[in-house]
Amino acid sequence: MGITTAAALVAPAGSAGAGAVGDTGGGGRVQSFWLHWNGSPVSDATLATEARRRAYIVLNAWEGALVPKLKAANPDVQVFVYKDLTSTRSYACRNGVDDAQLPTGVGYCEAERHHPEWFLLDPNGRRFEYSGYSGHWQMDVGNTAYQRAWAANVIKSSTASGFDGVLMDNALFPCDAYHEGVCPAKYPTDAALQDAYLSMLAGTRDDFVAAGLKTVANLSNARLHAGAWDAYTEHLDGGFDEWWLTFDDTNLLSEYPEGWSRQVAQIASNEARGKITWVQPHFTHGQDRPYRYALASYLMVSGERAAIADVDETDGYDDPSPWRAEYDWDLGEPSGPYRPVASNVFQRDFACGTVVVNANRTASGPVTVRLGTGTHTDERGAAVTSVSLPGTSGSILRKHC
Repeated sequence: MGITTAAALVAPAGSAGAGAVGDTGGGGRVQSFWLHWNGSPVSDATLATEARRRAYIVLNAWEGALVPKLKAANPDVQVFVYKDLTSTRSYACRNGVDDAQLPTGVGYCEAERHHPEWFLLDPNGRRFEYSGYSGHWQMDVGNTAYQRAWAANVIKSSTASGFDGVLMDNALFPCDAYHEGVCPAKYPTDAALQDAYLSMLAGTRDDFVAAGLKTVANLSNARLHAGAWDAYTEHLDGGFDEWWLTFDDTNLLSEYPEGWSRQVAQIASNEARGKITWVQPHFTHGQDRPYRYALASYLMVSGERAAIADVDETDGYDDPSPWRAEYDWDLGEPSGPYRPVASNVFQRDFACGTVVVNANRTASGPVTVRLGTGTHTDERGAAVTSVSLPGTSGSILRKHC
């Protein structure tokens, strides 16, 4: 209501009473990814640049010719192919023939002609078309024949093109996803739908492992379903959260039971189990507050496999996301896990720096955190010994090392 809260002064790192949370290994360097799903033209120069600086790149199935170019620039970059777990696409069927390279695992014409039972139905017996996505038809992921066909088709096309893995889009949690208020007749509850996805992920896991393909699934909104992230990723090599921590320039996720700590825990849990995590904050390029809040939160728990990339518009998957100056910083090895230093304020120290996050609500007043021994340099190049952060903000600081 327009009231400014006085800044609280917090003891430096290492003070008595600071409890350890979010224990994970790894160093203080950022890894990033590039989702090139929209099929826009891309130059060889861009491919070479992004291959050298991104840990993971996701392409469409029909862009397999780009894989050798990316690998030539950086043999270590991991290149994934986009495949939707949940839908078949009628727009990818022309004159009764499915496209040779599909964005899904099962062609619409093939399913329409030979397996109409694979289409998921509403309580009135009608097929589900994704709301807002014309030509996307929801399939029955709990059907074992669909599972087998999906996996076989994806593995065959992915290995032929030399992909390292598969990004499985739309591993869903609510039964009314893409058709609000209407659940499938076969899966009338969230729990029933989630059991169907667990069946698909578990039932196809061995096939992907045998084929040498890594699997990462889009697990957006997992934070709203307790235990769902870990349950799904148990049968995957990793998870992708498409809406992570910042949803636009001002809608930033604070700490509450389904908030900050649950999304940060996605990375911590995956790192502890040797799994990949991709997180994607949403905000307009040039907005410092959401950017630093997201990046500092990522660094609270990042290790060897997690990566971050922001996007400024929904489904804006064409040009590479901006490469930030902080992505080239090296904070060195962490001295331990992140810990609370005030109510909903967290800190993680590294050999060559510190990150601090105030995860209180956006309207809450600033909290000042003393940084302990030595002078740090903030993101703007200023020498500081403390930082003062309002709610939903963060800071990444370096020190001479």
